[in-house]
Amino acid sequence: MIRLGQRLYHQRLRRKLTLDEAAVATKIKPSFLAVIEKGEYHKLPSPAYAKGFVINYAVYLGISKNEALALFKRDFDEKRAYKVLPDSLTRRQFPALRIKIQESLLVVVGCIILFLGFLFFQYRSAFFAPSLEITSPKDGTVFSKSVAIVGKTDSEATVTVNNQPVSLSPDGKFTKNLAFFPGKTTITVKAKNRFGKEAVETREIVVK
Repeated sequence: MIRLGQRLYHQRLRRKLTLDEAAVATKIKPSFLAVIEKGEYHKLPSPAYAKGFVINYAVYLGISKNEALALFKRDFDEKRAYKVLPDSLTRRQFPALRIKIQESLLVVVGCIILFLGFLFFQYRSAFFAPSLEITSPKDGTVFSKSVAIVGKTDSEATVTVNNQPVSLSPDGKFTKNLAFFPGKTTITVKAKNRFGKEAVETREIVVK
């Protein structure tokens, strides 16, 4: 079974025409005419171009339009030959698409991590006791009656020294002066946050 491309090729040779001569007469590029003769219609710009070029070329070579069209339809499967994307473009674009998807996922995951970090920072006091640092007095220090208890905690915590409330500065620092009877005594400092989490520090001192 002879194909349209072969028929066109033999017809051109029978008429002793070169591709360049046929190209000048039909105003179709020689490379396109060569593709048509090989039956590689998918290498033409589009199905419409393929059909138009083939008919023009066939009529020029003395083959009837109806015969050329019938052979063309038999030889050419448009759906199979022309994909939505050529393989060359598919190979190039799909990796790029995967990269874009991966970048988008990284951005989403990053946003989620930042959001969770923000929530944890805001509500960390629900899980942990407030920080509490007593800078004075030190264990075993000897005082005469009045003792200054100095320390630092979270600014939103509630502080007591031996069950007496203590006011905090905006940065969480506090100072409480207490008088004790002579002898050994224990100072208990408590810091409690709004979720009930509590930190406790004690100091053993001696009062003269």
